[in-house]
Amino acid sequence: MTAPFDKLRGAPFDRLRTALAADPRPRTLGFDRTPRGERAAAVLMLFTRDTDPALTFVTRAETLRNHAGQVALPGGAVDPGDIDATDTALREADEEIGLNRRSVSLLGQLPPLWVPASRFDVTTVVATWPGDATLAPMDPAETGSVERFTISELTDPANRVTARHPVGFTGPAFAMGEVFIWGLTAHLVDWVLDLAGWARHWDIDRVVDIPVQFLRD
Repeated sequence: MTAPFDKLRGAPFDRLRTALAADPRPRTLGFDRTPRGERAAAVLMLFTRDTDPALTFVTRAETLRNHAGQVALPGGAVDPGDIDATDTALREADEEIGLNRRSVSLLGQLPPLWVPASRFDVTTVVATWPGDATLAPMDPAETGSVERFTISELTDPANRVTARHPVGFTGPAFAMGEVFIWGLTAHLVDWVLDLAGWARHWDIDRVVDIPVQFLRD
């Protein structure tokens, strides 16, 4: 499905860049996500510079102890030698999927959010790249696959659902064929779609249980 709106024509990232520069108010995502200062991490939200930009995701390896098979943004914990959150996100993307940082242009950052499961304060670095190189798992023991979905796919109401966790948690999710994106990753993508002015109305009352293969702790 092609982009049904003019928001992706011309300079599709201008509104998003402006919104990020304005230091958007952090979302609560159901509870207080104020950074705790215990541990720090960064993830990379990487869009191609196309008329209908595509966003890169990774699927965690099936052999991992934690969150095996789940879909996430490239990223990880801050290392002592990292300069800042951007350095962390780009280093991790290189290590995970072979992204050449010289091809990346920064748009800005989302405010850091606290993740209770890991106790990380996670900063989302938003950027673009040409999308003209192949990205693939660098370490199959860590990354299972690389996925890419366009904005028109992510905003298609047919692909939007409310995910329901067995413990009662609900939140925005993306049902992209065999791929199910939920949790913090889905919240971050949903947030950026709103900031960029790309979001479309979708049925939040369409609630589905998180598929078992994407639910493992």
